[in-house]
Parts: sequence; structure tokens; C-alpha cells
Amino acid sequence: MRRDRQHPVLRDFASHYDFPLDDFQVRACREIEDGRGVLVAAPTGSGKTIVGEFAIHLALATGRKAFYTTPIKALSNQKFHDLVARYGADQVGLLTGDNTINGEAPIVVMTTEVLRNMLYAGSRTLLGLGFVVMDEVHYLADRARGAVWEEVIIHLPESVALVSLSATVSNAEEFGEWLATVRGETTTIVEERRPVPLYQHVMVGRRLLDLFASSDVDAAAGFVKEGAPVNDELNRIARDDWASARMKDRRNPKGRGGRSGGPRQVGNGRRVWIPSRADVIERLDREGLLPAIVFIFSRVGCDAAVTQCLSAGVRLTSPEERDEIVEFVEASCRDLPEDDLHVLGYHDFLDGLSRGVAAHHAGMLPAFKQCVEELYVRGLCKVVFATETLALGINMPARTVVIEKLSKWNGETHADITPGEYTQLTGRAGRRGLDVEGHGVVLWQPGMNPREVAGLASTRTYPLRSSFRPSYNMAVNLVHQFGRERSRELLEQSFAQFQADKAVVGLARQLRKAEDALDGYVEAATCHLGDFMEYAGLRRAISDAEKNASRARRSDRREEALASLARLKVGDVIQVPAGKFAGFAVVVDPGYSPEGPRPYVVTADRQARRLAMIDFPVPVEALTRLKVPKSFSARNPQMRRDLASALRSRTHDLTPPPSATGRRVDGGLPPAVVDEIDALRAELKAHPCHACPEREDHARWAERWFKLHRDAATLRRRVEQRTNTVARQFDRVCEVLSALDYLADDEVTPRGRHLMRLYSDMDLVAAESLRRGLWDDLTPSELAAVLSTLVFEARRPDDARSPRLPGGVVKEVVAEMVRLWAELDELERSHHLDFMRQPDLGFAWIAYRWAEGDDLDEVLGGSELAAGDFVRWMKQLLDLAGQVADAAGDSPLRGTARNVVRTLRRGVVAYSGLAD
Repeated sequence: MRRDRQHPVLRDFASHYDFPLDDFQVRACREIEDGRGVLVAAPTGSGKTIVGEFAIHLALATGRKAFYTTPIKALSNQKFHDLVARYGADQVGLLTGDNTINGEAPIVVMTTEVLRNMLYAGSRTLLGLGFVVMDEVHYLADRARGAVWEEVIIHLPESVALVSLSATVSNAEEFGEWLATVRGETTTIVEERRPVPLYQHVMVGRRLLDLFASSDVDAAAGFVKEGAPVNDELNRIARDDWASARMKDRRNPKGRGGRSGGPRQVGNGRRVWIPSRADVIERLDREGLLPAIVFIFSRVGCDAAVTQCLSAGVRLTSPEERDEIVEFVEASCRDLPEDDLHVLGYHDFLDGLSRGVAAHHAGMLPAFKQCVEELYVRGLCKVVFATETLALGINMPARTVVIEKLSKWNGETHADITPGEYTQLTGRAGRRGLDVEGHGVVLWQPGMNPREVAGLASTRTYPLRSSFRPSYNMAVNLVHQFGRERSRELLEQSFAQFQADKAVVGLARQLRKAEDALDGYVEAATCHLGDFMEYAGLRRAISDAEKNASRARRSDRREEALASLARLKVGDVIQVPAGKFAGFAVVVDPGYSPEGPRPYVVTADRQARRLAMIDFPVPVEALTRLKVPKSFSARNPQMRRDLASALRSRTHDLTPPPSATGRRVDGGLPPAVVDEIDALRAELKAHPCHACPEREDHARWAERWFKLHRDAATLRRRVEQRTNTVARQFDRVCEVLSALDYLADDEVTPRGRHLMRLYSDMDLVAAESLRRGLWDDLTPSELAAVLSTLVFEARRPDDARSPRLPGGVVKEVVAEMVRLWAELDELERSHHLDFMRQPDLGFAWIAYRWAEGDDLDEVLGGSELAAGDFVRWMKQLLDLAGQVADAAGDSPLRGTARNVVRTLRRGVVAYSGLAD
């Protein structure tokens, strides 16, 4: 009772809930009421947002403002609606870049980028700010956007209390220690226990088996610990599956057709029958395990799963629920233009939802995603097939989470999901207050190892790693506010530098041990005839000279190969000399780029692939030519078949050049190198130690010395690199800006002030285009097209063909911007930086046509872009156009940029601004 009297605001806050607060929530709220900052690290669904809501309650009770920041707009919108329901519309505002609602309210929900921009602009909205809640603060590990979180944490006024809410990370104490160094008193509260127990299963055929052995007490209670034993039945199935695959391979070598022997094989010929997606849903429904989220790491897979369920006649809703769903969706989408509904796939979407089944991924229209989220929370949508983007904090808890496969495409390759990702995905299972237990289900796949699955489910090591690095925009804003030296000191307070400094302590200890051991090795190599380390140095010099000469020869061959690839043209028939796709191929895109040519080819066996330098150890030349149709698309199987057939006919009588495999590419040594090596060998034989009977023993110690010396030098380099890393990178950024006359000593020049308003990844290209007047004479539609090259990034750059561009002045301006990027890229590289990507032209035609007023069907008809992606890129384009208008000052370009915003914000784009 005495503690309640000490914390009257908490007592009042807790009285609004019809359930008692958990211990970790009470501890965190007390710390906040006592005036300290907190870091709360707790599992998904444990109720850590209650701590953030208490900070808001305390701000209102004490007459101060509170900001609630989230990483994504969908989360901001969701939190805004929750807080409006609790405190009333007059008390709560929303700022997301798309939407500004009641921005001067005492409680404002916003994306983290909006708060960062406010801090740099010195916004008056910050006056009276008492608390900032940073939801999903572990997002600072995100490579693309994570730096924004650190910028906000470092630059918030000292008077503001910070409430950081994070998923479970294994280095929460380290993160809390850093917060205390930059924000003052901060208490770290870690809650590892889930509020609802989670039971882990594997679905094998039609059977739902426990992942962990029933003998494990913790797993049986739904709170598994690291190293828990695996269910013996799963181990037996894995052994049988492996043996069955081996037997099948022997009976049916190299995949030849024919009847599979043996009575034990069923379904698709494997030892374990793989259920369809509809079968999985029906089984979960029978077991009472719905609602469920099924994670499929592919947008196409999510849409296909809904189609498969509809084809199989899956219906999970009652007639009353169906009517309620239809009424809600029709009301939510009534503002969508009627003509666009067909191209958006509205009717199929509604059909799936009315049966209780839906997809959820970034390619969907924001309005559709919002319908799915709302109907799922209401319990009307029973199954959502989702990509992992759903795991980013959107409040959609489930009774069951199903993971279809344990690997996903990460943009470069298919990689296994990490224990941290697995925990975040399955963390949604078990709805607090609705379910007594949650269930995580992994679908059995051929070759699966149950021990690996158990390792994912029980591992508790997923540390938070900083992704912070200074950008050009950050540099000009900091120098403008604080001057260069103070900015440098501020950046050295980043979590990135804090982690680097902690790592340096261990490296320095290793270096000291290595230096002590080096002295011992010199002593062991001592020779009574002379200086053995000098003799060993001669032996090493001979070896190094031979290796360097060989390396130089290989480098020459690489240059010849590069030059030969640069000469290739569309239609050239080549013999790929090495690698997985060795053999005849026809070039469909030479793939010129500043990093070197990467030809896109179709092989004789119908494979379409972007090749790399590793496939060309020797030069290549066109053996003959083939006509490649202008309309050729490598994604069209029939076109690939036709081209491969023509290739086989053309190369039938060709004799391929000798294979590169096994061929020496280093050749003989140059005469100068031979003379140098001969002179070194003569010096070696004349050395007194050459006659020592214990020469080879001494040599072994000397070799150890050289190896350890090399390792010690590497350690020394790593120590130097990690000391002041962020500040050194900031210095390099400032050097680039000084070279462009954006900075002059401690001042931002008038030229650099444009850059302060440009927050895109391509900020420097935008600022220089603005300064050089490249955009001055463009119409709004033309400006939309050229600005799109700075925001758009193709999902799979390797598949991109030469994009279509509007003619005339747009082509000229884009070509000028690409030349400008190449200049800046060279300037960056000379300062050992690599921030900017090449402008991507893949959205320019679409942006131009939309700005010209074309219908959505016409704009998307000829492209492979999903409606959700179209809206997302349009939002980013609108954002950049707004920044350009602000940065353009009092010039005609400001009017043009504002007109871009007006012409693009129509139809589905304007509607999504309200829904997103």
C-alpha cells in the first residue's frame, strides 16, 4: 500500500484495466513515475505497450506532451486509433508524412523519421515535450533505416524521458548501458517469460506431432529452454525419410520415369505425404487451432495459397459472419474508384475474406491490408497467409502460427531463418486473455532435421547490432546546429561506436598475448651461426615473389576477360567457359554496369541467368549471332524454349573452344621476376645459417613467428579500425561535402542548405541536380519521372530489362543524372565511402503516365508491379517531391514540385494516404 501511495499516477492508471498488471509492467511504470528512463525487452504479445501507454498517461497528468514513435505507418495508424478511443480525438494527433492530424495535440503518434526531421528542423512542436515512447526500438538494427533511431536517441533534449520498448534481445543489458550513457538514468527491465505458454509442433502428413519430448518438463509446460530433447517419433520419421530417399534414388537414378517400387510410398512418392495448404487449414480447424497466421516467405505464394483454399472449397465463416465481412469491406473500400476495382483484384479479395481466408504482404493495397488486419482482430478472418513483414509489430495475435518452410529469399540467396526470426514469427501465437495456450507449427519438408528445428525454437541468443552510419543529410544538419567538432563528439556517442569500443577491449587483450608470444618464437629460432630471422626473411621473400608474379598473371587474364565481356552485344552466341552454366548461351542483355559487365544469357537447356566474373576465368568471344526478339522476356517459359531451341540449332555444328577447367591461367614468369628470384636464392645459399644442421627446426619456429606476426598485424588493424570508426566516417562524409562546397570549415554554405531538406538515400544526387538546374525546365509529369529514379529500387535487379522511358527531355535529364551519379560515386570512392546506388529507371514510365492522368489499368497493364508496390513507390515519390519543393527555395521549381504532388495524389494513391 505504501508503494501505491508513492506512485499515485500508476494507481490511477492501473484502475482503468480489468486485469492486474504484470510485475515487469509495474516495475517499469514505477521507474518512469520516479523520473527515470526505461528499456523494456519482452516477448511479442507480453503487453510491453502498456508501459508506453503509462508514459502517455503520466504526461497528461503532469501537463506535458508525449510522442509515441513507431517504425512503420501501419503501426502508427493502429496506435493512433487505440489512443483516440481511450483519450478522445482532441487529445491525440498523428504525423506520418502522408497524414497530419491534430499535430499540436498533447499526445502525437508518429513514425521515427518524422521525429528525426523535427529535431533537425528545431520544430516548435517539441516545446513542452516530456516523454518519447520508442516502440519496436530493436528496429535500430535495420540496415536501411536503423540509423534514424540512434539519431533520435542522441539528439532528444536531456529533459525528455525516453521509454524504449524492444522485442527480446540477448544483449538488452548492453543496450541499456548505452542508453544510460547518452540519456542519463535508465533502468533495463527484461521479461523472458511469455504470458501465454507456447507449444511447438511439426505437422507430418496429417499428423500434428510435438516437437519436444514429453519427458521435458519445461516444454510440456509451454516454456521451452535451450537444449531441450527432441520427440523420438520425429527422429524416427527423419531416419525413415532419409532411408526412403536413398532407396528411391537407387531404384530411379537421375530422376528417370517409371513406377516407384515398394508399398510404403504414398502420395507424391515420398516417404512422408505433404499436405496441401487447404489440408493444413482444415486440420487446424478440426483441432480448434484457428485463428492462424501461415507464414509463406513469398508474395506469390501467399496469393496462391488463398486461390488454392478457394478452389478446394474452404469456408471457415458462418452466413452471419460472411454478411458482416462483406458489409465491412464494402464500407472500407467505397472510396476506391469503381474502374480500378478489377485491376486491384477486389472481387477475388472479397471472395476470400468472406470465406475467412486472406493474404497479407507488401504487394497488397494498403486499404486491403487494413481490412484484413481489422477483420482478423475482430475474429472474422480466420486464416492469414503472410510474408514476414507481418511480424513487424502489427497487432494481429493468433492462436496458431504456421511456418511453411524454414528458409527464405533474403534478396541474394535462399537462407535459413535465424532463431531470432523464428521467435519473432512464433511469438504471435497465443492471444493474451483469449487463449490459454499458443501453438507454433512447422510443416514437415523432405530432408528436414528435427534437431535443427528444435535449435531454432529453443535458442535464446539474438543480439541487437547497430546499423548506424553518418549520411550526407545528417552531416549538414548536425554541422549547421552544432558545428563540426561538437557533431563529431555527438556521433561518437552512437550505439555503433559503443559496441565497437567494447569489442576493442577484447581485441587489445588478444594483441598483447600475441606480442608476448612473438618474443618467445624469436628466442626459439635463435641460431649459433647467424641471424636466422634474416635468413627466414630471404626464404619468405622468394616465396612471396613467386606468388605475386603468379597473381599478376591471373589479374591480366581477368582484365582480358573483362574487356571481352564489354564487347558483347545482344544476340551474340558464346561458350560460357566455366561455372554451373558452362556451355553454349545467347546474350539477351550485355549487363553493362560501373561494377563490371554481368551478361544475362539464355542457355541451351532453357535457363535464363545473370552471369558473373566467376563464370569467365578466360576471355570469351562471339562464335555466331542469333536474332533476339525485341519483346523477349526471360520470365516467359515459351519464349525461353523458342530461343534455346534456335540456339541448339545454330550451335549444332560448332566446335566449342577448349574448356577453361583445369587450364593453367598463370603462364610463365616474366624474365625480371626470374632474375630477382635467382638473386635471392644466391643470397640465401651464401647466408651463414644455410649450413646449420638444425636449419629446418629453426625454420619451423620462424614460420610460426611470421604467421603470428601477420595475425598480430591484422589484430592491430582491427583495433585501429574500430577506434573512432563513426567519427572517422563522419570526417570522410564532411570531406566529400567540402569538395562540393556544401561545407566550409564549421559552416554550411548556401549551396549546402538545399541538402538539409533532402532526406532520401540519394540525397546528394538530388541536391546536386537541384544546384545544377537539371530539373528547372521540366513539366510536373516529367519531374515525376526523373524523381522516381531516386526512390525506386527493383526487387530483383538481375531480372530487369532495359526500362521504358518517356522521350525527349526526360531521357536527356535522366542521362545527365546518371552521369552526375557516376561523378559523385567516383568522388565517394576516392574518400573510401559507398553510400549511393545507381539511379533506377524502372518506375519512370509508370510515374509519368500516372502524372499524365492515365487509368490505373493502363499504367499497371504492361508492368509486373503489384498494386501495393505501385502505391508504396508513389508515396515515396510524393515524399521526395515535397522535400524538393521545400529545398527549391523561392524558384519556379518549387511550384512544379508542388504540382507533382497534386497530380500524383489521386485515385488509389490519394485513397491509400487515408487508409495507410
